[in-house]
Amino acid sequence: MPSSSDSYMTLARILRPRGIKGEVSAQILTDFPERLLKLREVFLSSGQGQPRKVRLRRAWLHGDRIILHFEGCDSMNDAEKFRNLEVQLPLSQRTPLEKGQYYVSDLAGCSVFERANPSVPLGTVRDVEFPGGSPLLAVDTPRGEVLIPLAEDICTLIDPANRRIEVVLPDGLLDLNARPTS
Repeated sequence: MPSSSDSYMTLARILRPRGIKGEVSAQILTDFPERLLKLREVFLSSGQGQPRKVRLRRAWLHGDRIILHFEGCDSMNDAEKFRNLEVQLPLSQRTPLEKGQYYVSDLAGCSVFERANPSVPLGTVRDVEFPGGSPLLAVDTPRGEVLIPLAEDICTLIDPANRRIEVVLPDGLLDLNARPTS
């Protein structure tokens, strides 16, 4: 069992009971939904306190949702107790990524530095946006939010372990898309 200091990642959010045998329908919140099909136990969290471990009887994909059937959940009334809980795993059990791929949670909070001035931070990554095409780092700077393409020729160093990203910005990028943050 994970220690109380472990952090968790959310794979799905339970929406509602499904059927009369105790199954629940959940919104998939992972890029690796097939992993959910292989799990025998998960952790459930309401956002209050430590997640609790539960065993899975069965899981299957149904359209853009996943259906989960937990041990000891045998009726619609039993399943109702799971509504709005998050299905989680410890971060230590994340799917390994290929070189050059990153979890958004690993990039959020990283300091961004311009390669030309590597000792002065440009800002901090707040989020990663996926508008289509190249993802964008949403960076909070003193000038407001700046969107920086997450592309190899711009983000020349990405080091989540040291919470650092170095960039070579195209001329005018800071002026082009700096927008005030609220």
